[in-house]
Amino acid sequence: MKVVISPDSFKGSLTARQASEAIERACREILPVARIVLKPMADGGEGTLDTLIFNSNGRKAKYEVIGPLGSQINAPLGIMGDAATAVIETASIAGLTLVPEQKRNPLHTTSYGLGEMIRHALDQGFKQIIIGLGGSATNDGGLGMLKALGVRFLNKQGNEVDHFGKDLLHIEEADFSGVDPRIYHTNLLIASDVDNPLCGPRGASFVYGPQKGASIQQMIQLDQALNQYGNLIEKKLGKRFKDRPGAGAAGGLGFAFMAIGGNMVSGAKLVADHIQLEQEIRNADLLITGEGQSDKQTLYGKVPGYVGEIARKHRVMPILISGSIKENIQDLRDRFAGCFSITTGPLSLEYCLEHGETLLYQQTKNVINFFKHIYDQKYK
Repeated sequence: MKVVISPDSFKGSLTARQASEAIERACREILPVARIVLKPMADGGEGTLDTLIFNSNGRKAKYEVIGPLGSQINAPLGIMGDAATAVIETASIAGLTLVPEQKRNPLHTTSYGLGEMIRHALDQGFKQIIIGLGGSATNDGGLGMLKALGVRFLNKQGNEVDHFGKDLLHIEEADFSGVDPRIYHTNLLIASDVDNPLCGPRGASFVYGPQKGASIQQMIQLDQALNQYGNLIEKKLGKRFKDRPGAGAAGGLGFAFMAIGGNMVSGAKLVADHIQLEQEIRNADLLITGEGQSDKQTLYGKVPGYVGEIARKHRVMPILISGSIKENIQDLRDRFAGCFSITTGPLSLEYCLEHGETLLYQQTKNVINFFKHIYDQKYK
């Protein structure tokens, strides 16, 4: 019997790797002779860097860059096992989890450190860089990132503006002549499963601004500023990016990467391809996936939905075990053979986050014990 374990992270509780190992321990108790393959997954958000270097036997290097609030932080640069590809994770450089809740305000956050990390990767000679866009604290349209790469943005007085979200309000001119030329000779793979445009009701500011601390007035203000900023860059480069799917990802970072030649790709597909997930699932008997919270959005670009679809394609039984399952789960049942929550009683959120590993282990044992009974009846 072969079991493939491929969850996303259980945000706030377990990394994808920790979740995989908890599930594995439970499986080995019930299925001691089974072949168990761990393929922790990610979709471009938090955990993408760790997932890619774990599955490729890669490593991390640390660099000092500017964090989302403008202060220096130590952040990781991932180096894949083939030593040919660098991995940069927005969540670990300009991520929402790096900003205390009381300080969340997209007018005062920046993506500058992301550009600095890209330059570190270029200095190391990498010709391919994977950028995971998920989990950002910014809504600066990639202003900070572009400035770190050499773009100059000027106000009415001809002075260079700073690199925070609020500085979008004062940009009158953009000068791309100083961009680090190495960027145009680098394959930038931008991993994101967000299809929002830069501006408008479905744009970066209105859809994602609230979780980053933006008030209604700030959302309106930032949307207008991003529209002007986007028009300016499109006119300067003679290309249109604002309305492309994904331009609004990570507070407009998607748009900025398009402007310097980045290729937007599905985060889940990119990670799955790099870790050769489909090859492992193809001849498996059981797939187990999961995430912190599952709902109808799980089926649209999120890791469990993507992984479950691969399993269905190859007639492998897919099981979903998540921290919690919201709303009507009929749509999830159509994708998965079984949908299970690790919260089996009236437990507080704090308790579940603190004891997520134990809860996941216990529920997995219950699920695998049932699966073993069905499997044994079929084959013995």
